[in-house]
Amino acid sequence: MPITEAQIHEVLARLELPDGGDLVSRDMVRALNIDGGQVRFVIEAPSAEVAQRMEPLRKAAEHAVGQISGVERVSVALTAHGPAPAAKAPPSLKVGGHPKPQQGPMKVAGVKSIIAIASGKGGVGKSTVSSNLAVALARQGRRVGLLDADIYGPSQPRMMGINKRPASPDGKTIIPLENHGVTLMSIGFMLEEDKAVVWRGPMLMGALQQMLGQVQWGELDVLLVDMPPGTGDVQLTLCQKTEITGAIVVSTPQDVALLDARKAIDMFQTLNTPVLGLIENMSTYVCPNCGHEAHLFGHGGVASEAEKLGAPLLGALPIDLDTRLAGDGGTPIAAKEGTMADAYARIAEGMIKGGIA
Repeated sequence: MPITEAQIHEVLARLELPDGGDLVSRDMVRALNIDGGQVRFVIEAPSAEVAQRMEPLRKAAEHAVGQISGVERVSVALTAHGPAPAAKAPPSLKVGGHPKPQQGPMKVAGVKSIIAIASGKGGVGKSTVSSNLAVALARQGRRVGLLDADIYGPSQPRMMGINKRPASPDGKTIIPLENHGVTLMSIGFMLEEDKAVVWRGPMLMGALQQMLGQVQWGELDVLLVDMPPGTGDVQLTLCQKTEITGAIVVSTPQDVALLDARKAIDMFQTLNTPVLGLIENMSTYVCPNCGHEAHLFGHGGVASEAEKLGAPLLGALPIDLDTRLAGDGGTPIAAKEGTMADAYARIAEGMIKGGIA
């Protein structure tokens, strides 16, 4: 008759342990294998210290099983539970710090084109244009990334509807987040929403270097970089330390905004960064009740500046309440249907046809 596990367990249950119970009732028999007349199993002690005292019991088990009819050979091993491995803390991902030395401008792996979305001053809707333009390009089939480099005032997490922290498998590599077909990274993911970033220039430069070089952007046709306003350290770092394709300057048509937009254009020209085009935001206001069109901030100023520069006017966008509500709600207006979505789609289509994106 073949040997059965029940026969072996019955024999082992007779071997009592010094502190009570037996090998079977204490569930210490492991890896029981019966191969014809050969029997193999493991006695697993609760600790290495206990295992050291169980050698006589191991020999007794080997002898007892060897007495079963049909058993020709018995092999019994003795092992023990090791200490439970300490829980491994998730890698600590820190953003900021001084930039690392690099030789020449950095090329971002997998990214065909990097375009800075810039403005000379704040409040002209540059971040709104950046998020909607990214979504509009994605809807036209482009593989799009959006880097929120406005480190002092990161607004893309809110506008793109993402509020969780990126993962990092090793504390160095950063896995970006995605929504509305756009791959997104922002310093805002790493901070509480109302937490201020109090950094000097080198910290800003280090953070930008990390978000460009350590983020796994994947294969992208275009990476849009939502720049902070002005002509400071982030702009210098991006243009001098990165292989950037060019810049798009956003402005309202009013003279005060255009004064600062000209400074941004001059900065890019000084840094040998092509200005790929201009976008006039808040160009007109159309009354939702009567349809009257008013030019609250003047009219045509950005178009005139583009003509002087010899760069294309990529589009003129009206003031629109739904655009503001959509951005606050985390779903850019370009992800929806309607007049404003069509306006951004036309800009995206023009950029694609013009070879910009």
